Formats: sequence, structure tokens, C-alpha cells
Amino acid sequence: MEKAEILDAIRRCAEENGGVAVGRERFEAMTGIAEWRWSGRYWVRWSEAVAEAGYEPGTMNTRIPDEAVLGALAELVRVLGHYPVAAELTMKRRADPTFPSPNVFQRFGSKAEVAARLVEFCGDDPTLATVAALARPVAESARERPSTEAIDGHVMSPGQVYLVKSGRHYKIGRTNSVGRRGYELAIQLPDPLDVVHVIETDDSVGIERYWHQRFATKRANGEWFALTKADVAAFKRRRQFM
Repeated sequence: MEKAEILDAIRRCAEENGGVAVGRERFEAMTGIAEWRWSGRYWVRWSEAVAEAGYEPGTMNTRIPDEAVLGALAELVRVLGHYPVAAELTMKRRADPTFPSPNVFQRFGSKAEVAARLVEFCGDDPTLATVAALARPVAESARERPSTEAIDGHVMSPGQVYLVKSGRHYKIGRTNSVGRRGYELAIQLPDPLDVVHVIETDDSVGIERYWHQRFATKRANGEWFALTKADVAAFKRRRQFM
């Protein structure tokens, strides 16, 4: 693995961590990049790698004001001609380091809530009327989510539960479009992303929870797990429809 690839991975992890460089062990858990790939080859200490990536261990970047975050988003919407998906936010950040990290937008809540804040930010400014018009349908999308059915207090939500692999780790998640979600993940990861198996189900929330609980002791970070071949085989044996 090249030095530049590891530096890019350090930066991505820091962005996902709110601007703070992660520690050596967490970095390996998040990326699958083992210590031997860099230790004694490019750097002696992890702190040296972090410093070369442009961060200071344990030091958080200055908080960007809400107005600046929304202003940057408004400009991106204007340029794109549509409200951006998560992958476009990531690509913009990579091309322009001054653009807010995608995680920064999470301070406003869900995607619909971010869009609602953007509409509010645009206000009656005629120069932002087009941006507001493009963001408004997204802000109102929360009212148009796919119908769910509550059974014995459990909300049933149709969708797909997927198992993907990148590096040494596997991610278990749920989505309404594995293709779109795979693309969003792939551009954020240092290693290729492989779709291992997909379960079509009318209860994506429940099925995802089941697998997360089953592999709880093997959780590496977030929805990423250190699974064995037997674990993967067990997931793949499940019926497509559950």
C-alpha cells in the first residue's frame, strides 16, 4: 500500500470523527489497514503519520459557523442544479478541502432536516430562490417516506439488508437501494468494496438488528464486523425473503 493511500485514509477517518484524528487501533478497525503496512516503513510512530496527514492527535478543527456550512451547501446546490446525495458531498470535500466535511451537516439532523435548514437559510433572498426551490422537495420528503406497518409495537419497514466487505472487515446495514448505497460507501473507503449477499425483506429494521446482535462480540466499529468464513456462510444461507 502506498503512503499517499494511507494518508488519504487517515484524513477520511478524521473527517468521519468530526475533525479529530483517530487513534492507531481505531484506524485499523475502521479501515482494515494493519499497523505493519506503515510502521517502520513510512513512519516510526502513529503520531508522525497523523501529523503528515495534517492533523494533531486529539486536536479538533475549529467549528465552522452554521451560516458558513449552509452557504457552502447552497453554492453546491446551485452548481449541481439539484440537491446533492451523500456521495456528492464526499466528492466535493475531496476536491475542495475548504468545503465542510459531510459529517458536519449532521449537526442539523437528517437529510430532510438539513434541507429544511437550507430553505430557511435562503429565506426571501432572490439570488437563492433557485436553491430554495431545489431543496424544498427534499425538506418535505420526510412526509413521503414509504409506508410502514406496526405489528405488536414493532415497525415493519421493507428494504434490503446487505453484507459487504472492504479490506478485512464486513459491514451489515440496510437500505432501499444496495447499488446506490454501495457507490456511496465505495468512494469513502481505501479498499475495494464487494457486495457479499443481500436479503430482500419486509422487515429490514428487524433483520438488521438480528444480525447486529448475533455478531455483537465481533463488532469492529459502528456497523463493521470482523467476521469469520463461518459467519459469512451463515448470513449467505438465509433466504432472500424473510
